[in-house]
Amino acid sequence: MNVSLRLTRRVAAAFVAAAAFAGSAFAGSVSFVEPQDHATVSSPFKVKFAVSGMEVKPAGAIVANTGHHHLLINAGSIPAGEAIPMDATHLHYGKGQTETEVTLPPGDYELTMQFANGAHVSYGPEMAKTIHVTVK
Repeated sequence: MNVSLRLTRRVAAAFVAAAAFAGSAFAGSVSFVEPQDHATVSSPFKVKFAVSGMEVKPAGAIVANTGHHHLLINAGSIPAGEAIPMDATHLHYGKGQTETEVTLPPGDYELTMQFANGAHVSYGPEMAKTIHVTVK
């Protein structure tokens, strides 16, 4: 078997394992400590994340019942087993942060907190929470 095919199989196996792990662990929940749902805020505003039943750990290693937060702006939860994109509307807190400051222009926003494993693979809607805020 050539090196390229072995590498492809290893990468595929890693993704399958990560997806299986992400879809299997719904031992907890996430919530926003701040802001509250339907709050009116001034930009920048503080966002505080909370998780129950799992432990916050930095991205990198995939360890059962651990992960880190992501903040999705005007985007719903990510299905279990899917990697969370990295762009301006999918913010990653892979260092294990539990709070941040967000700067948004005035308007109405849907904020979704999504918990994911060490490879940024979503635990699915069971580990997500959505609120609405108005930035004045």
